[in-house]
Amino acid sequence: MNNIWRVFLPFLEWLPFVNKSTLRADLMAGLTGAVIVLPQGIAYASIAGLPPQYGLYTAMITPVIAAIFGSSWHLISGPTAAISIVVFSALSGHAEPGSAEFISLALTLTFLAGLFQFVFGLARFGSLVNFVSHTVVIGFTAGAAILIGTSQLKYVLGMDVPRGESFLHTWTEMFRQVGDINYYIVAVAAATMLVAILTRKFLPKMPYLLFGMVAGGLFSLLIDGEGHGVKLVGAIPRDLPPLSSPSFSFETIKKLIPDAFAIALLGLVEAVSIARSVASKSKQQIDGSQEFIGQGLSNIVGSFFSSYAGSGSFTRSGINYDAGAKTPLSGIFATIFLLLIVLLIAPVTAYLPIASMGASILLVAYNLVDFHHIKQIFKISLPETSIFLTTFLSTLFLELEFAIYMGVLVSLFLFVARTSYPKIVSLAPNPKTRTRSIQDVHEKQLDECPQLKIIRIDMSIYFGSLAAVQKEFHKLTKLGYKFILIDSSGINFIDMAGSEMLEQEAKRLESLGGGLFFYNVKDSVFRYLLRSDAFEHIGDYHFFPTKNGAIQWVFTQLDEEQCASCPKRIFKECYTVDREGVANTDSSSKA
Repeated sequence: MNNIWRVFLPFLEWLPFVNKSTLRADLMAGLTGAVIVLPQGIAYASIAGLPPQYGLYTAMITPVIAAIFGSSWHLISGPTAAISIVVFSALSGHAEPGSAEFISLALTLTFLAGLFQFVFGLARFGSLVNFVSHTVVIGFTAGAAILIGTSQLKYVLGMDVPRGESFLHTWTEMFRQVGDINYYIVAVAAATMLVAILTRKFLPKMPYLLFGMVAGGLFSLLIDGEGHGVKLVGAIPRDLPPLSSPSFSFETIKKLIPDAFAIALLGLVEAVSIARSVASKSKQQIDGSQEFIGQGLSNIVGSFFSSYAGSGSFTRSGINYDAGAKTPLSGIFATIFLLLIVLLIAPVTAYLPIASMGASILLVAYNLVDFHHIKQIFKISLPETSIFLTTFLSTLFLELEFAIYMGVLVSLFLFVARTSYPKIVSLAPNPKTRTRSIQDVHEKQLDECPQLKIIRIDMSIYFGSLAAVQKEFHKLTKLGYKFILIDSSGINFIDMAGSEMLEQEAKRLESLGGGLFFYNVKDSVFRYLLRSDAFEHIGDYHFFPTKNGAIQWVFTQLDEEQCASCPKRIFKECYTVDREGVANTDSSSKA
């Protein structure tokens, strides 16, 4: 029952911490967030191919639901650049951007994506995000940034390039129209970018995009921009998010399911990654599955209040934390302040030049590229580099939803590949230590017993890794080892295929006159071997709690003549063998 309360009423955990001090901090953080999201909401809606007000509707509804039902105290959800461009890519082939049909499809897409996320949360799939490399998000976001920037260049240059064209076709068309650049439009865009960049540099806590847009609008009025071809955004409706209804027709759902799944996946990876990033500073524990539920409900509810797909925003979440937010109430306050701001200044957007908005989006696109981590990826890890390049290039040249799948698949493939080759360490007693502790043979340059091979497997034995483990067993057999003793302390998990392989190898070695033995088996692994009957089939006398008991027993099974002539004598039991090869070890010590 407690788990059910935590899933559907997670806000009960943080409500008791609300007091006058936290309310004051959350109010200030909410005001800061509202001012920041105002220009972003307008810009992101444009990227998604929707009227500007839909970005603001999303910024009002999504963060409230996500704050109430998510697990993070600082994550701010809403429209994001990456998801916005996927929405545009998914729908632009089905309807004219900005049209009533396009809006209806966007709402349906949002509902379906939210439904996927909600179901994943209920199924407690939150930990699955750990298996998707964050490099996928970095690569996709970098590619999306270039696509976003490309889509906005026509607005800051005054060119007439059709929407929805491919990346390469758009650039080809712009080069063809280079002689048609409207320098009045360029000047307005340049003024916007200059003021925004200077504001961010010298007044970092101020909403630099808002300052830039205002400056661009004033500059356009100063030079009579409208008279020279500078087009305006137009007034935003001065109202609350209106009720809406996604389309539930079978044909529409069938058409949008693949794109909805891609958006759901991207949104979850984005939200949980950001939540954990902020939590590393706030020292809060994040529940990935609960975050799935919060994101899913925010999109499901949002689709009925004229909101399109949203997720966690790194910029707004970081600012929310830096502004001193203490509880999720900061996101709710941000919505209230945003609503008040829209009601007051909505008519002013009628004077906002499209070039200013395009310039602001170019800055957003530039800031999306994580140059620091990209440099680290290329410098440190070849596998991560391949994930980045696959996702990045797929984003530029393939369908965006396919790019997400490609990145995730490559990420999972490399993860499985890493776990398919466990580290197998050769061990032997170190005579220089008082207790003759078992240590790495190659690291300490230790002698090994020619009959008994001791190894440690530092990874789980499951269907993906058993081929490598079995190959190692056969390799040891070819080297003359018939007795293999496994230090099992590094084995965290064994599946059915793994237990069956161990049974086969135990029987094979036994048929050769040897055996497969184990010590330091973890309780969870031991219980699984008992349930799977592997313990019974291999034989209970093959499992030991300690290495001393294991070596003492296995030693009694070795070839006495070979022991007698062996010069290494690495075990203390070796000194119980006389020159004629007669073992004095008490056989009653069998475990």
